[in-house]
Amino acid sequence: MGEAASVVSIVSVVYWDASAALSLLFDDIHSKLALQHWNRKRTVHLLSSLAYVEIAAVIGRLERTGSLSTSQAETAYAHLNTRGWRRTNILPDYDIIVPYSRCQPLRGADLWHLTCACTLQKDLPELRLLTFDHRLHEAAAGAGVAVSL
Repeated sequence: MGEAASVVSIVSVVYWDASAALSLLFDDIHSKLALQHWNRKRTVHLLSSLAYVEIAAVIGRLERTGSLSTSQAETAYAHLNTRGWRRTNILPDYDIIVPYSRCQPLRGADLWHLTCACTLQKDLPELRLLTFDHRLHEAAAGAGVAVSL
């Protein structure tokens, strides 16, 4: 039969919101923790289409305002596009959006990230949400979503 192929098992799935991904791209007070999460072995790193758009908007704003040079912005976009994210176009389960909107004090984008993480967690119980946004962190913990620290 020959030699069996080695199978690498995934031990964790991390859903990154924009705040966490931006800390990986730019040096800030959360960058060290973001990098620790990124460097964990056997981890799949999910980035939603919404997080991608939010990050691109921040990079574009920083470049337009002169906080980033064109070269720095290009580097940030390159890291966003080549870093190894598994991109997802996940839609939240529509049945949970309204109930969560009633009990969680979140802005629209954060409610989207929370409900997407909840939706994904149904099929991926090992999924953890990584966010450095205090409200989203609290809401996720309250909704039973595992939160990475």
